[in-house]
Amino acid sequence: PAAITHWKRSSAAVNCGSAASITAVKPALPLSPAPSSACADTSIPPLAMHMPLEDTLGLNLLAANQHQAEHNQEHFQAWNVLCLNLMSSPGAGKTALLERSLPALAADWRMAVLEGDMTTQLDAERLEAVGIPVVPITTGRACHLDAAMVSGGLKLLKQRLDPAQLDLLLVENVGNLVCPAEFEVGEHHKVALLSVTEGDDKPLKYPLMFRQADVVLITKVDLLPHLPVELAAIRRNIHSINPNATVIEVSALSGEGLDAWHQWVRQALADRTANSSSAAHAADQSPALATA
Repeated sequence: PAAITHWKRSSAAVNCGSAASITAVKPALPLSPAPSSACADTSIPPLAMHMPLEDTLGLNLLAANQHQAEHNQEHFQAWNVLCLNLMSSPGAGKTALLERSLPALAADWRMAVLEGDMTTQLDAERLEAVGIPVVPITTGRACHLDAAMVSGGLKLLKQRLDPAQLDLLLVENVGNLVCPAEFEVGEHHKVALLSVTEGDDKPLKYPLMFRQADVVLITKVDLLPHLPVELAAIRRNIHSINPNATVIEVSALSGEGLDAWHQWVRQALADRTANSSSAAHAADQSPALATA
């Protein structure tokens, strides 16, 4: 499948390779290794993760990303498409979950996937084999998708189909528990995955990811008998960060919990349809109210 690839990153992004990407260009020439003394200078305080850098460059990278994310969501609203942003650490099971979920959901809903990865299109090829349209987005050194990358993916998606024919767009973000949570892409809901193999402390160590999630899927629960981890402790730590999060235990291998996850998606789609209908009805009534 066609892919969008981002190679050279903005020099403003000093933390995680890049903070926002705009265009795809050829890789830069390799640089000579920096002397070890360059890393030993402690006179300059370290930058916060993804700080806007307004004082230095006159830019606000997160604000620029948010502006593009809002533009993406305007497209989703115009197309009446629900967008879910799936986020997790590498190997938590995002692709395996979609391999099981897409065929089940495709019986009732039309959908597509934007698949983010730093290198290769391996996951995109796995999902394409399921029979769902997939657009790979290869980020290069960037450890997350941003709104500009998703915008580029949408342009490629429109070359293959009319997005207004879709009900659901799934964005599988790059595996990372930090950066994807900071960059909106225009999604309506954030879905965080946490594998039982990661232990019960990850919600406490990486709170932003779980604080912003609408639903948290505890994955690979079929492995619980073989691990020194308690499901109750994972749930407790998630809810200590986000008391309102829906938590569902799933296994893409055994199928446990998938019905509950699919029901959550169906309800989100139903709510989205109801909200769109209400908004359209209100818009129809506005001229009549104005002339009354």
